[in-house]
Amino acid sequence: MRLFRPGGLALALGLVAGVALSGPATAEDTKTISYRGYQVTVPASWPVVDLAANPTACVRLDQPAVYLGRSTAQANCPAHLVGRSSGLILEPLTTSQPSSDGLLRRAVVDAGVLATAYYAPGAEVTANDVLATGRVVTKTPSARVAEQAAVAPTIVATGNYAGNGFDTCAAPSQGAMDAWRPTYQGVGIYISGGLRACAQPNLTADWVAANASKGWQFLLIDVGLQAPCTTYNSRMSSVASTALIQGRNAAINAVAAAQALGFAQRSAIYSDIEAYTSTAACKAAVLSYLSGWTQELNSRGYLGGAYVGAASGAADLASAYTSTAYMRPDNIWFAHWGSTPVGTTRFIPATYWSNHQRVHQFAGDVSETNGGVTMSIDRNYLNLTAPPPPVSSFTVSGGVAAATLRWTKPANTTLGQIMVRAAAGSTPPPLPTSGTPIYNGTASLFTHTGLANSASYAYRVWVKDSMGKIGPGVDVRLVGSKATIGASAASIMYTGAVTLSTAVSRLDGAKLAGVPVVLYSKAKTASKWSTVGTFTSDANGVAKATQKPAVSTYYMWGYNGATGVLGTRSAAALVQVHPAMSAYLTPAAIRLGGSTLLYGYLNPPHAGTTAYLQRRSGTSWVAVTTGKLTTNGKYAFSIKPAARGTYTYRVVWLADADHQGTQTASKVLTVS
Repeated sequence: MRLFRPGGLALALGLVAGVALSGPATAEDTKTISYRGYQVTVPASWPVVDLAANPTACVRLDQPAVYLGRSTAQANCPAHLVGRSSGLILEPLTTSQPSSDGLLRRAVVDAGVLATAYYAPGAEVTANDVLATGRVVTKTPSARVAEQAAVAPTIVATGNYAGNGFDTCAAPSQGAMDAWRPTYQGVGIYISGGLRACAQPNLTADWVAANASKGWQFLLIDVGLQAPCTTYNSRMSSVASTALIQGRNAAINAVAAAQALGFAQRSAIYSDIEAYTSTAACKAAVLSYLSGWTQELNSRGYLGGAYVGAASGAADLASAYTSTAYMRPDNIWFAHWGSTPVGTTRFIPATYWSNHQRVHQFAGDVSETNGGVTMSIDRNYLNLTAPPPPVSSFTVSGGVAAATLRWTKPANTTLGQIMVRAAAGSTPPPLPTSGTPIYNGTASLFTHTGLANSASYAYRVWVKDSMGKIGPGVDVRLVGSKATIGASAASIMYTGAVTLSTAVSRLDGAKLAGVPVVLYSKAKTASKWSTVGTFTSDANGVAKATQKPAVSTYYMWGYNGATGVLGTRSAAALVQVHPAMSAYLTPAAIRLGGSTLLYGYLNPPHAGTTAYLQRRSGTSWVAVTTGKLTTNGKYAFSIKPAARGTYTYRVVWLADADHQGTQTASKVLTVS
């Protein structure tokens, strides 16, 4: 526990709530709350609401208070609240729950209490100070604290539905949901956001699954940053580029909240942007925020929706509908109260968001009773369809400079086209407008050619249905590979051997062990490669082969790829071959006036080519004479020096297209 200074806490919370305190705070500014053997100190001004005594009380997070207990009864909440203050909820600890936007949670196991401090944006430190005052005075631990079970997201919000729906601040009790069927089939629920103003004791994955099985459709709402030209205590930046990033971050949190409740890809999540008085800067900020929101949701397979006032957000979105500067939301939910509930408004042209993409809130904060249960609600008319399901079994098989992509088209979908896009590296294109388009059609297979050697690629495929709606993207990655080449010698003598080696690996660092590696060759003068043989790499990805090339030869190793791995080719290495050239001097010593014979053979013969006799003169060699090789590659030179002394000779053969030049060993003649 942190040390607590009551005056400091009261002062901090007073400032959060906008209260100016005169003079130093005293102990009278605070009070101690006890619940199930757990005590915590809070500002004296916070009212205490006992939910056991008042189970229909609305747990409002936009007002300071202390709420004791937990009620799943139908709360008497206003239809629509936006905002956040500071307060505390103390309830029995049954399930471990993480902290989230504006909610700082502590599990007090010794007392069996879950303490939740809710707070306004920027006041997390103060909320933590409240929780730091808590202490256990009587140990009454809960029997067992269950971990929240992971949920497999399977529910699409919203599916195909045209009809009436309602939204209310707190998710209704199960009894209320049952009572309101079949009058309504659509319900709006607040799943996330720092300005979500009502607690959601009913909103669990089990609640979602139970109501989905009964035919309910869901509108998912995130209440986050508001327009910069409003008076809300949490506003988006007036700098458009910053607002875009804030929208993306909000979408990331909203997807996590949706998935925790069981909502799958293809679901639409609506960013609640309350009415504002538009200016050019404010409009740019809102449009940028919603652009980032929609981009991020789309990249994760969800639809970006916007809940807006018809005369403010809706009008601004409509004015930028065709603009390339912003990414417009997929669905629009506009509040135009008092109008006919047909899904239209004078603020949005009928041709905009016309593909079953609208929700019309036509009445707000009304009391309605169904099945004996009364709630305060907003009324909506929904005209929505879900995007198509994604492809399945998306795979990629790598070749050399090419990859074959295969997928299975979704069943029961009237197909418009399959769209495939690629990006170099390991990150797939996030949106159908990014990356490089490589295929648009209706097939189930495509070969992508022209790929770079030793490069990786990432692909994403989308399904567009006949109505033009695009489903979630599905990714596959093609990891590049590389092959080295080494030669035991750069130049060898004819009939000699050279060992070629390679190490093959993936670009992500994994060795390609036990895979077939092909050695290719081509003569120095040739234009086409031929296969020497296929070898298997060892545990370190290394393969070797020994060759005896007859002519100067280029060698190259290749790995031809596999599922998920792109093939590669090594660099080409030239192994020069020079002929063997013998030399015999008979005799090696003569008297002045006599002669000797220097002869030998070139192998391979190269009949008719020229051999050059050279003599050393100081540090240089000078030409003496030339001769032609015979059919068996023989040369012979008769030498008759004109003076006594010691002479050193050699024979040189110059390179041709197939072989490297060569020369004999030096021969020494003594003339006496």
